[in-house]
Amino acid sequence: MNDEDERLKHDRVRRSQLSQQITLIYSLTLIGFVAGFLLLFFLAWRVSLLFTWQPYDPLYRFLKLAQGTSLFWGLGVILIGWTIINYRFFQIPLRYLDEVVAASEQLAQPDSARIVLPAVMRNVQDELNLVREQALRNAMAAKEAEQRKNDLVVYLAHDLKTPLTSVIGYLTLLRDEPQISQELRAKYTGIALDKAERLETLVNEFFDITRFNLTQLVLEPESVNLTRMLEQITFEFNPVLSARSLHWNLHLAPDIQLVCDPDKLERVFDNLIRNAINYSYPNTAILVELEMSDADHVKFHVENHGRTIPPERLDRIFEQFFRLDTSRSSSTGGAGLGLAIAKEIIELHRGTITAESADEHIAFTVKLPMGC
Repeated sequence: MNDEDERLKHDRVRRSQLSQQITLIYSLTLIGFVAGFLLLFFLAWRVSLLFTWQPYDPLYRFLKLAQGTSLFWGLGVILIGWTIINYRFFQIPLRYLDEVVAASEQLAQPDSARIVLPAVMRNVQDELNLVREQALRNAMAAKEAEQRKNDLVVYLAHDLKTPLTSVIGYLTLLRDEPQISQELRAKYTGIALDKAERLETLVNEFFDITRFNLTQLVLEPESVNLTRMLEQITFEFNPVLSARSLHWNLHLAPDIQLVCDPDKLERVFDNLIRNAINYSYPNTAILVELEMSDADHVKFHVENHGRTIPPERLDRIFEQFFRLDTSRSSSTGGAGLGLAIAKEIIELHRGTITAESADEHIAFTVKLPMGC
């Protein structure tokens, strides 16, 4: 029997305790009633033997009548007692049912007040309170997610407007100033291009939001030379590093083959390296390592020198729509989906991704099994 079967069996036993308790009390009450009636009848009979009865005594006549009909009235008393006991015990589960119905209404609109049931229903009370607390947590999480989405719309609207205004402004200058020098024209054109590229990035963020919320990521695995993939990715970032006065510190183990979805995994590495670049101090190195952590797992590690991430923000860094840069810098602001999607991709590969930050260093570590 597996753990799930054991848990279900335990839950069934726990839920049946109340029924067993009611049945036991009901049986003991019936037995006690019958035993008490028989004991009372025996005592009455023994007491009546202590007296000398005369035929003309009215009580003697009553006792003789009772003796002749003892079977009839004895069964009648037992039947009446059994009916009363049944009625009382029939009311008990109905009363408990009313309590559970009232608690269910409280579950439909959960609040901070705990559900309180009779002591005999302690197990039911505990389970209902667990459900209530889970419902409260889900409601709070849904509210926070909705608020983050609303904030995201505001952020992206702001971020879209800023580069768009710059593009329009510089293109207007180029149109209205036909005699502008070639150097200034090239400068304005370059700025307009940078802002247009920023707009493209933000539009892609909108598509990411749609895909992340409306689709389920599916892996398309194949064997890939992970070392070459990272060499290519880091090489493509060289112009960005030069512009930011950064340099690589690469330690890539040679010819590591991995069965994975290369497109999705490339997105993970691209996102982690891009984050390291965006949040690095100038004139510092970005460490990128690839090695075998053991015979069955490969480890990717990227670390940069930048502002320490506070623990409370580090704990939320893989949440959807969570943005580390609350200032919405035009160079670093994103939709807050990159790390959330990266985490989902890594978990689909049955791997893990963790983040650490201390002493002005930020590090991300990915561990992947050799076959997804």
